Amino acid sequence: MITSRTPDSWRDLQNEVGRVLAECGFSVEVENTLTTVRGKVEIDVSAEEEIKGRRYTILCECKYWKARVPQAVVHGFRTVVADIGAHAGYIISSAGFQEGAFEAVAKTNVRLLPWTEFQETFEATWYEHHFYPTITERLDALFSYTEPFFPRWFGNLSEELQAEFIALKERYQELGWLLFTFTTYSRMVRTNADRSLPLIKHLHESSSLTASVPPEILNASAPREFLELVIPFGEELIQQFRAFRPNEV
Repeated sequence: MITSRTPDSWRDLQNEVGRVLAECGFSVEVENTLTTVRGKVEIDVSAEEEIKGRRYTILCECKYWKARVPQAVVHGFRTVVADIGAHAGYIISSAGFQEGAFEAVAKTNVRLLPWTEFQETFEATWYEHHFYPTITERLDALFSYTEPFFPRWFGNLSEELQAEFIALKERYQELGWLLFTFTTYSRMVRTNADRSLPLIKHLHESSSLTASVPPEILNASAPREFLELVIPFGEELIQQFRAFRPNEV
């Protein structure tokens, strides 16, 4: 699961589908008009990515209906996918599909999915292209400040400021280590660290983080919501560490 949030309208559904694909590295168009051999058609979400010079195209039809999607709609979308030459097509439905719909896509490149299964389909790619890189890029400085070594300018601080810096470092060094396991660096060295949410399950009973980190961050289990909480918190910590740095350095 990428997000715990459930779309609340047809426009919200197609925007969320587009957002997932964009965060996976696709070039995305929402409500895009495409030309087929049979004329122009409007696609809820179209997405393309290029891998080693090969272009890969996805088409998505988003149905925020109270009723299940009928077989006729599935047949129509399957034809559009074939006419455009897309590599894959997805119909994402909020209410499911009528009997016979799944038979209509058997042995084709079209899949019928509820919102949760659509997320699961792209979850691994989303982590690789969005989750890990976002933490790595936005919180890189935090990992440096919370590692066992001190910055070169630490010795230029007064004893009082050194003590304050060390206290801040010790308060958040466990958080720095935990977040580091979610970085591309950690993946490159192939550590055996458990990279799963929520963070709270990785803390010792005596961990100081329960008092220094907001509980909504520690208990967040959906990765997108976790990012939305931990990135601003981590960036604020970075500013606190940087405030110790002498101006002349």
